[in-house]
Amino acid sequence: MGSLPQAHVVEDCMGILQLYSDGSIHRSNQIEFKVSATKDNTVTFKEYLFHKRFNLSLRFYKPQNQTQTQTQKLPLLIFLHGGGFCFGSRTWPHIHNCCMRLASGLRAAVLSPDYRLAPEHRLPAALDDALEAVRWLQRQGLSHGGDACFSANVDFDRVFIVGDSSGGNIAHHLAVRFGSGSIQMDPVRVRGYVLFAPFFGGEVRTKSEEGPPEHMLNLELLDKFWRLSMPVGESRDHPLVNPFGPGSPNLEEVKLDPILVIIGGNELLKDRAEDYVTRLKQLGKDIKYVEFEGCEHGFFTHDSYSSQVAEEVIQTLKRFMLETSS
Repeated sequence: MGSLPQAHVVEDCMGILQLYSDGSIHRSNQIEFKVSATKDNTVTFKEYLFHKRFNLSLRFYKPQNQTQTQTQKLPLLIFLHGGGFCFGSRTWPHIHNCCMRLASGLRAAVLSPDYRLAPEHRLPAALDDALEAVRWLQRQGLSHGGDACFSANVDFDRVFIVGDSSGGNIAHHLAVRFGSGSIQMDPVRVRGYVLFAPFFGGEVRTKSEEGPPEHMLNLELLDKFWRLSMPVGESRDHPLVNPFGPGSPNLEEVKLDPILVIIGGNELLKDRAEDYVTRLKQLGKDIKYVEFEGCEHGFFTHDSYSSQVAEEVIQTLKRFMLETSS
């Protein structure tokens, strides 16, 4: 009687995540990050467990009270990280730095939740967890006996959902789910959504997808992320992948809060982002598109402090927040 065949790798994501033929999964803890966590004394942060069932935590960032009075409340950003639905955590240094920069640059509170990752937890798990993070925020707003450090200076009436890459995909689906006004989340009032290079897909390729690969991203890796994160047996036209696929909801009748899409000019996802904006504009939605020439995927998340582009992003977000809060 021969021995059983040894399991072999069937999917390998940059050596960080490996899926084996027997269904087992290996995640490496030896990740070499190109940046380290920035020390910004103008911002404090605290950890909270927001989803006991799945042991999911979030980080809450708050700028130090330097210029405002105690009565002035801070707008709040919910930041949904990227990583192709397969990677990422609030604790990763570039994600942490990005949230610190948003808090200090925008004088805003920032809430950065983790969500379950694929392929252990395929879509819609990530979307469900992001929704639970908003519900957790709602509970803080409804609770008078909540964490004073958290709720004292937070304006629950000025909430913005910001998503990077796969987080941008989640932000879109939250926008559709909440509609305009997010009434069911009272006292949380979402004023707008910011999608950094939203990770959308489709069976039909775009010109930018088939163009030159980026430094850290190529079409093979994009496809790999979809294979690992989509419900088993589905195509890239699944509604959670392609917002305009054959089975996707008709957005014409859906009232949406304002959306801002930010993209780098050299991104593989550029054409999908442009198409997304064009289609929603044609449906009469309030959506803006800002492109940063020569930039690649994750240009703000991976360099939130030192570049001139990062400062331009902050100013773009300030204008959007001001316009949608009035």
